[in-house]
Amino acid sequence: MYLELYTCLVFSIMELVHGRKGRASRCAPVEDVIGNMPENVITNIMDRLPLQEAVRTAILSRKWRYKWTLLSQLVFDYDFFQSLKRSGDAIMHFDQKNISRLMLHLKGAITNFVLDMPEGIALDVEDVNHWIIFLCRIGIKKFTLLNDYDELKLPANIFSCIALQHLELHCCFFSPLPSFHGLPNLLSLELYKVRVQDYKCGDIIAQSPLLEKLSIFDFVARCEVKLVEIVKLANLRELCLSLLLLDNVTMTRPSNIFHQLSLLPKLQNLILYFWDCTFLAEVGEQTWVSTAFPCLKTLSLYGIDFSSDTMLSCVIGMLSDAPNLQTLDITAAYKSTLPPPLISFLEVDCNTIGQLQLQNVVLASIKGLENEVCLIKSILACSPLLKRIVITPNILLMGDGNEKFKLASKLLKLHRASPLAEISFH
Repeated sequence: MYLELYTCLVFSIMELVHGRKGRASRCAPVEDVIGNMPENVITNIMDRLPLQEAVRTAILSRKWRYKWTLLSQLVFDYDFFQSLKRSGDAIMHFDQKNISRLMLHLKGAITNFVLDMPEGIALDVEDVNHWIIFLCRIGIKKFTLLNDYDELKLPANIFSCIALQHLELHCCFFSPLPSFHGLPNLLSLELYKVRVQDYKCGDIIAQSPLLEKLSIFDFVARCEVKLVEIVKLANLRELCLSLLLLDNVTMTRPSNIFHQLSLLPKLQNLILYFWDCTFLAEVGEQTWVSTAFPCLKTLSLYGIDFSSDTMLSCVIGMLSDAPNLQTLDITAAYKSTLPPPLISFLEVDCNTIGQLQLQNVVLASIKGLENEVCLIKSILACSPLLKRIVITPNILLMGDGNEKFKLASKLLKLHRASPLAEISFH
């Protein structure tokens, strides 16, 4: 009921702002309703409007001239910057000083700040830093900085805001203060292509005990992450990690990585990037240490080299130890162009693997090698609830209709535990 009322009022205000009637007339008497609303309701409505629309409510009436100053969210996203373009003009007419002025006019507490830095607009680093310092002083709870261009140096003040609950940074550089004592209320931390001075990323993780979501992604090692710090996060439910960033990754075995991650008791969503990783070889014939992921629902593995018997056995082993896994997404990547030898010892044994709860599976960049067929065979034979396997062939296989047909024929002959399971080629 309340959501419908808010939606009606939001559309009504937008109609009045733009001088249109129609929908607003169906919510009459709109002028009487919006003229006498309490401030908390006005703030809620303002936060649901695009920023430029919220400011335009100043033209509604004298009562509404400064209502926009009750905003608690400042979202400077793609749509905002696109709105700055005049009709038929590709140039954005933007003065970054306006953001500073806007902040100074706001009366309420700003709880959410989003800045998606656009291409073609060079923001002054000092201004950005002043915004961050200002937001930290007023107790910002959610801060997002999206930057896909030149690396931006951030002030250490961002890590002095103990009220912060959600932090997302892209393409930045920072150095926490020596007196940094953690972010005790932080629930979500997302770092993409972020460089931390002296590789102290682990300090941030270790001193954020309430973290439920952690994403650290990069294509190059700008910082080092210690897995032992991550597995201490007892509340962690979502983890996205570039394994390239792990401390001493070349001295680590894949089975040890999965084993340590199984120590996260509440983990539900796991995304691992294996790109450009070289691991320590497993010892002896035993290539998998049994683990348990009782809460895991979604697993995404990118850059898996199926030419490695270690990687294939680890993937199958992890599936067997995730009894509630429903969604699996794997992208293959091969370091060698030579076909790997068949790993004959990895035959399907449903008594060992157990029944899987998989419902949806995506396998990308597949070459049609026997190792990949072995994995698909295991999934089909042990997943009675499976609905669909989507297979995207490798670009070389994509252009070879004969090989693609051979692979499809081979897969169609495999036993399926689920009568509803479909195999789809994309």
